[in-house]
Amino acid sequence: MTLADEKYLLLTTLRRDGRAVATPVWAAQLDDGKIGFWTSSGSGKAKRLAHTERVTVQPCDARGRVKAGTGLVEGTARVVGGDELDTIRDKIRAKYGFMTKITKLLGTIGGIVKRKRIPYGDRGVVITLSR
Repeated sequence: MTLADEKYLLLTTLRRDGRAVATPVWAAQLDDGKIGFWTSSGSGKAKRLAHTERVTVQPCDARGRVKAGTGLVEGTARVVGGDELDTIRDKIRAKYGFMTKITKLLGTIGGIVKRKRIPYGDRGVVITLSR
């Protein structure tokens, strides 16, 4: 079983001051052993990746609790759009199905309630593992 086969991955990105921020994400296998997921251009992940490409990933549950017996894997990540984003969207939808529609709806409702709308899944992220 590969990292991309896991339901959730704990993605850790770095703030400018070097502090780590961990977030659970859905991810899918891409070509060449890379992993991809989508995010919003207004998300903290996208903002942190704009200044550093270093990341770590590790299998986790929906709340970000690391799976026992798993280790951190280092890698680099880059934010993408266009055809690469379309490929990521297709693979995430194929893997997670109807749940993608539910999370988009919940994100829209949350944005309305908080009066802070950010685009849903308008950026892709490609992770290259260091192994």
